[in-house]
Amino acid sequence: MSDHYTYRVTWSAEDGEHVGLCLEFPSLSWLAPTLDEAFSGIRALVQDVVADLRANGEPLPTPLAERSYSGRFLVRVPPETHRQLVVRAAESGVSLNRLVSSLLAD
Repeated sequence: MSDHYTYRVTWSAEDGEHVGLCLEFPSLSWLAPTLDEAFSGIRALVQDVVADLRANGEPLPTPLAERSYSGRFLVRVPPETHRQLVVRAAESGVSLNRLVSSLLAD
């Protein structure tokens, strides 16, 4: 299951190395001089943590790719932004939902 998690590797100017990350385990990271080593390191670390959690009967985070999403979320914006979006949607001849969905997709 640890191979189903969401991994990222980024450069850290502060550390002068690549940083391997796993989105489902935000407290974990792995520093390495190369991108490949950072990726391999964070995957191995997550595998160790998953094994430890299993051994202790603790719950594992569900991988992001395996979670269910409703497609709905509430976003609060200032009233003026709301008004501007409504006007823009009307000018485009689409619903506010379609306009915001399109903007978010871009």
